[in-house]
Amino acid sequence: MKIVIAPDSYKGSLSALEVGKAMRQGILKVNPAIETILVPMADGGEGTVQSLIDASGGKIIEITVHDPLYRKINAFYGIMGDGKTAVIEMAAASGLPLFRPEERNPLKTTTYGTGELIEDAIKNGCSKVILGLGGSATNDGGIGMAQALGVQFFDKKGNKIGLGGGELSKIESIDLSKVNHKIYETEFIAACDVDNPLCGINGASHVYGRQKGASEQEVISLDKGLEHFAEVAEKQFNLNYKDFPGAGAAGGLGYAVMLFLKGKLERGIDIVCLITGLAEKMEGADLVITGEGRIDSQTAFGKTPFGVAQIAKKKNIPVVALAGSLGENYKSLYNKGFDGIFCLIDKPMSLEEAIDNSKELIENATESIVRFWMSAK
Repeated sequence: MKIVIAPDSYKGSLSALEVGKAMRQGILKVNPAIETILVPMADGGEGTVQSLIDASGGKIIEITVHDPLYRKINAFYGIMGDGKTAVIEMAAASGLPLFRPEERNPLKTTTYGTGELIEDAIKNGCSKVILGLGGSATNDGGIGMAQALGVQFFDKKGNKIGLGGGELSKIESIDLSKVNHKIYETEFIAACDVDNPLCGINGASHVYGRQKGASEQEVISLDKGLEHFAEVAEKQFNLNYKDFPGAGAAGGLGYAVMLFLKGKLERGIDIVCLITGLAEKMEGADLVITGEGRIDSQTAFGKTPFGVAQIAKKKNIPVVALAGSLGENYKSLYNKGFDGIFCLIDKPMSLEEAIDNSKELIENATESIVRFWMSAK
C-alpha cells in the first residue's frame, strides 16, 4: 500500500515538512509496512521557499537588504538542490509584516529589497529564479526592484526619481544601460495567484491599496501613477503588459517582472507541483493526504490542497484533507475533488493550545483517518 503525503505548512505553527512528518507518524502507527511518499508543498506564498528547499535538499541564504521603508533588515531566499534555481518570497524583503500598521504608506514603500534578493541569487550562480508575489506592502509598480537591479528612472529635468509609488508619476524616461547583463540570461517565473491588471478599478491600487495604508485620494493618485509609468514604458519599449492578468500582483510587481525581467506569471501551486514532481510521485498511490492551516471555500482558488486534489483526481486516487480549522462553505470542496475533509482538533481548546500540540494532533487525526479508510477499503 502506498500513501502520498502532500501538505502545505500550517501558518504560524509547522512547516510543510513538519506537517508531513507528523502525518507519516500517524500512518505508520496503523501499519509500519505502508509505503509513504512525503512531498512538502506550497502555493507560491509564505512557506514556498522552505517547501522547495525541503523537497530538493537545498539551502537557505540569509543576507541584509532594505525593507519597504528602505531600512536595513535581515532577509532570506533559497537555492534549490540543483544549485541553479533560486526561490524568493518577495514578502521576505517587501512584505506587510515587516513594519507596524501605522507605518504603512504605499506612496513611500518600495520593492528595492526584492531586487537585492534577486541580485544576490544571480551573484551566487543561479540561472533560474522563482519569485513568489504574495504579501506585498508596496504599490510601486516594481520600480524599486528594477532600481536595485540597475534600471534608472528619470524625471522631465533629467534627475533620477526616488523610491515608492509616489514617484511613479514623475517618470519620463527609463535607462537600462546599467543593468547587469546576467539578468537577461536568467529565467524568471513569478508565482501569481491573482488576475488583476495593473491599473483601473480592478487594478493594484484600487483593489489592494487601502490594506497597504492608502487613503481614498492616495488610491486614485497611485493608480494614475501606475498608468503613467505604463504609458512611458509602452512608448519607450513598445511593450504593453498593463492589462495582462496578474500585472497588478504585489502592487504592480507582476508588471515589472514581465517588463524588465522578461518573466512569466504562473499559478504558484502549478509551479510547486511541477518542480516537486508531485504527479509522478502519485503513480500507483492508493491514497493522497493533503492539508493546511485553514480550509474553506477559498481553498478552490489556487490553494495547495486544491492543486494536490486536482492532480490526484486525474489519476482516480482518493484525496483526504486535514486542516487546523474548517471555514465557511468548506463542504463545497466535496464537489471539487475532495473525498474527505477533516479538522485535527479533537476537543475544545484555545488557538495557542492547538499550536503547541499541533504535531500530536496531526499525528492522531491522520492515524484515525487511515484506520477508518483501511477498514472501509
